[in-house]
Amino acid sequence: HYRLEVAQPILTNTDLEKIRSISSLVGEAFRTQTLDATWPVSEGVDGLVPAIERICHQATDAVIDGHNILILSDRAVSLDRVPIPALLVTAAVHHHLIRRGLRTSTGLVVETGEAREVHHFCVLAGYGAEAINPYMAFELLEKIRVENGLELAAATVQKNYINAVGKGILKVMSKMGIST
Repeated sequence: HYRLEVAQPILTNTDLEKIRSISSLVGEAFRTQTLDATWPVSEGVDGLVPAIERICHQATDAVIDGHNILILSDRAVSLDRVPIPALLVTAAVHHHLIRRGLRTSTGLVVETGEAREVHHFCVLAGYGAEAINPYMAFELLEKIRVENGLELAAATVQKNYINAVGKGILKVMSKMGIST
């Protein structure tokens, strides 16, 4: 099995797009599939459980078909589509793949608008996410940068955010008795 390793778990939108198209860059060693972690508003609360079951079955099929990177994405959220909570979908897919004996065959990347704070990233990692793209946090940072006329480049703002979150994750890990 090939494994994709990242130096730190926070992915910029550009990083995620590179991962999403990695098979075109490095061949079939890495194959990604994006799974929609939303469900129709019209189904109401009763649509949540079937949506989780759907994404778990899609994840199983994707791994069996040779996809070794799964992207759980709530980007399709809209007035008509509700996001499955990122932690819930990550945990559900992670444990579903463990029960099927397939978890070690794939990496889980979470593309979510929910993750903003260090705690969010730590919990997602604890529930099985190897990498997280907090696209909404990056969009908010860019909006703040532009509205306030900050002289920092967008890439610098993102790098600073990623560094801060990374330090926070290490601090949480050290408090748990996990050291590098």
